[in-house]
Amino acid sequence: MTASPGTAGSDLENLYRAHHGWIRQWLQRKLGNAHDAAELAQDVFVRLLSKPRSFNDAEHAKAYLGRVSRNACVDFWRRRRIEQAYMEVLAAQPEQLLPSLEHQAIILETLAQLQAMIDRMPKRVAQAFCLAQLQGMKQREIAVQLKVSERSVNNYLAQAMYQCLLLEVELDASL
Repeated sequence: MTASPGTAGSDLENLYRAHHGWIRQWLQRKLGNAHDAAELAQDVFVRLLSKPRSFNDAEHAKAYLGRVSRNACVDFWRRRRIEQAYMEVLAAQPEQLLPSLEHQAIILETLAQLQAMIDRMPKRVAQAFCLAQLQGMKQREIAVQLKVSERSVNNYLAQAMYQCLLLEVELDASL
């Protein structure tokens, strides 16, 4: 299953034929919804199409597709939680203050990207970032809360800001 430039398309087609069915069924059991499962199964192969991979054998391919499927499922549930929380906030707003549907979609996408960024951060970095940004705590207060030095908090926040800059570059590149 090692792909060469000239056969990448046929390899992907073979992978799709061999594995799409069980991926869709597995996702349907996890999600309890055939429509979402079919969409995520397609996303698994779109991810493979956007970042082609070479596989040593069928077992390696199946393991990789299984991992991508699990990750897609986790991303799906994470996004659903974000959407649910956002919809609850919107429901509490007066109708005249509601953003347009387009603006809502942009906000949801941004929230999902922020959550993914925070999830990629080391635990302490994410905690310090959230305490500073969401609760408005000062570095000294964060240090007391996390039981670390202010210098450590400073380092954590620098790491978090670096991740924010990477996300900003990623967002700018997608526009």
